[in-house]
Amino acid sequence: MTVQEKLLALGYQLPSASTPGGSYKSVNIRGNVAYIAIQFPIWNEEFQYQGRLGKEISTAEGYNAMEMCALNVLAQIHEKVGFDNIVGLNHIDAYFQSDENWDDAPKVVNGASDLFVKILDQKGEHSRAIFGVHKLPRNFSVGLTASFTISQLNQN
Repeated sequence: MTVQEKLLALGYQLPSASTPGGSYKSVNIRGNVAYIAIQFPIWNEEFQYQGRLGKEISTAEGYNAMEMCALNVLAQIHEKVGFDNIVGLNHIDAYFQSDENWDDAPKVVNGASDLFVKILDQKGEHSRAIFGVHKLPRNFSVGLTASFTISQLNQN
């Protein structure tokens, strides 16, 4: 089953790949590693899940927001690399903004981790780091970066 077929079978669809909000590339390839710039909970250019976890955004909503970030990562890979060129997901860095006393970041980041493994199977297994930050752009509750090992692409 292809990644596209698996997405559909599990009831997911990919959003359109978002464009960079600054002077950078959304996917930067160095050798056989693709680095994905931070992806936020944006669905087809519409901002979602804005606010602080534990205040405006519940832990369950945060899980969904992080899952949406992971779908955006996959949309970037699909558009710029192609699913057939994925060797495996290496690492993710997850960022969140929260209320002072909220402390469920691992549960929220599981939204991304669970999705990658569901869709990519063993290729989706990864290490991760989680960072609480004071403020994310556009008041997004979460953000996600990733790196993938890929097969050598023809770079012209």
